[in-house]
Amino acid sequence: MVLDSSLPVAIIGGGPVGLAAAAQLISRGLPVKVYETGSAVGSNLLDWGHVRVFTPWRYCVDAVARKLLESHGWRMPEPEAFPTANEIVEHYLAPLARLAELAPSIETNARVVAVSRWGADKVPSKGREQKPFMLVVETADGQRRDMARAVIDASGTWQTPNPLGAGGVAAEGEIEFGSRIAYGIPDVLGRDRRLYAGRTTLVAGSGHSAANALLELARLAQTEPGTSALWVTRGTDLVRIYGGGDADALPARGELGSDTRDLVESGRVRLVTGFATIAIREVDGRLMVEGQTKDGLRTLGPVDRIIAATGQRPDLALTRELRLDLDPWLESVKALGPLIDPNEHSCGDVPPHGHRELSHPEQDFYTVGIKSYGRAPTFLLLTGYEQVRSVAAAIAGDMAAADAVHLALPETGVCVVPVSVSNTSSQGCCGGPAPAAVDACCVADAEAKAGGKAGCGCGVAA
Repeated sequence: MVLDSSLPVAIIGGGPVGLAAAAQLISRGLPVKVYETGSAVGSNLLDWGHVRVFTPWRYCVDAVARKLLESHGWRMPEPEAFPTANEIVEHYLAPLARLAELAPSIETNARVVAVSRWGADKVPSKGREQKPFMLVVETADGQRRDMARAVIDASGTWQTPNPLGAGGVAAEGEIEFGSRIAYGIPDVLGRDRRLYAGRTTLVAGSGHSAANALLELARLAQTEPGTSALWVTRGTDLVRIYGGGDADALPARGELGSDTRDLVESGRVRLVTGFATIAIREVDGRLMVEGQTKDGLRTLGPVDRIIAATGQRPDLALTRELRLDLDPWLESVKALGPLIDPNEHSCGDVPPHGHRELSHPEQDFYTVGIKSYGRAPTFLLLTGYEQVRSVAAAIAGDMAAADAVHLALPETGVCVVPVSVSNTSSQGCCGGPAPAAVDACCVADAEAKAGGKAGCGCGVAA
């Protein structure tokens, strides 16, 4: 079978980055096919639709998608307003998916369960690049196999959350008591209110998802007596979640961190740091959570429910029969691993990158969006939109545009010394003398990059 250039480019995922990729390719006259697992585009966003994002509208909309929408009379909401995830779907993704240019190419309730080459697993090399991709697609009508000339994996990581267990596997009892554990950001003040009102909830995690859950539980406690929250984190340094406050270029993100800090300092939320969950047990109908600490085993509780805001991981089973190059611990695209590794980089910045960094040994396969970051939590939509702009240009053969990558991210206003140097005053986050303040760190970062080094970045953590 010879590769047919008229075959569509398959896009796995109908979220913001997947639809931006479709808009980019369609604007270049290339046929596309978008596969969305949910019943509507943006289904992952709808799962946490009640949450207001900390990026304003102007950062949430892809430039080419906006141009396409505006050609049909659409107008973007107030650029400086902060939408909820529901509003992003309702006012941006849904109208985009309804456009005559995109609608015929989008299939919902279509789950891609495997990607391979037609008639070849990952072993054979001869003639491999001339074989079309084969996508195994599950729908209500059964399973089928589709062909594609190229594949862009924008499926994200939301559907594959990390377990509560700190070792990367489910804690003892986690599956048994799964009905009392919510992963991600439940709608505490809305559809899930009855589950949390008047109860004690343990929130595990040190990112923005945990912060949102804690703030909603605190609001619930104002009207529902007996509602309380216990916050546990595996690490002990919370500067990333507390953020840069007024120095953050995204004020809503800075406010989120400040409000979370206030919950702890005011005593409205009890915080336990350095707690690695290993087991969940039931005592008298309530849950006790056991964890490893620097002082040995410790048990917390009793609690009624648990929110595991412990991040997500990519689904690697989907592409098992493709030749991929992944970072060995982040499971991100390998080229990005050293730039976003939280063990080494604490500022959330990532240099501009495009099709070359997002490609794999499997020609014409690209991982984009938050999935390209693997287990790293520092992704912004702006990054994904620039990624797919470059990838679409490369697939179209416009290598000049594909290589002209530009990315300017809003700064966090915070710079954290990596764990490896946090106990010394002789070395800073950029490998030089310890900076006296955040600005000094960012200066050191700029100087390092000007000298041809990677620097540590002082950018944005999503």
